[in-house]
Amino acid sequence: MSVWRKLAELITGPADPFACPEGDCPPGHRVDDAEFAMALIGLGAKMAKADGEVTHDEVAAFRQVLRAPAGFEASLMRAFNLAKQTTLGFEGYARRLARRFRAHPAILEDVLDGLFHIAKADGRLTAEEMEYLHSVSGIFGFSDSEFDRIRAGHGASDGQDPYLVLGVDRSIADGDLKRAYRRIASQNHPDRLIARGAPPELQRLADEKMAVINAAYQKILADRGLKPALA
Repeated sequence: MSVWRKLAELITGPADPFACPEGDCPPGHRVDDAEFAMALIGLGAKMAKADGEVTHDEVAAFRQVLRAPAGFEASLMRAFNLAKQTTLGFEGYARRLARRFRAHPAILEDVLDGLFHIAKADGRLTAEEMEYLHSVSGIFGFSDSEFDRIRAGHGASDGQDPYLVLGVDRSIADGDLKRAYRRIASQNHPDRLIARGAPPELQRLADEKMAVINAAYQKILADRGLKPALA
């Protein structure tokens, strides 16, 4: 089950996922599920707080990424308002998600994409926000180079190095470049995101991310004098 569908299931479940202490959860509703829901919401809320100010645009972006089913918006926003008071504790939330999805890095990258969307909502990415994103990425198990690739996919890197966007070295052979492009294109294709149950706003972001990936590949092909066509 995807991270997004799991959250919707928990929010609309038989008990409030944010008020289920250990030993007091109804059958089928475990305390670790409640912790999972709060971890995902908490990371988004603390992302909005990362630069010290939570703007209306960031709240709107949070609601786009973590879209509650009709009738359950109040529960979602109560948890958001609780978590947004401070950035303290975000590492614990990130570790919970990392443990839950350690075998599914694509889902963890989806979460990072959502956090980038919240961070960029007010039209800028501050040093504090970038530090928060980098810290969460590291807890998720992504290397610095992988984080640079994810950041570049959001247009957040100086110079927009096409090799950085694809996460490959400049010395990569042409054949390996083609295989690397196919791999990253497959991982980030909007259809894959839809299959993972992402909300519509993240599906739009996937289209934008694929455009950046395709443009980077075309640029490298042109620089190498290779046929400028997608493989």
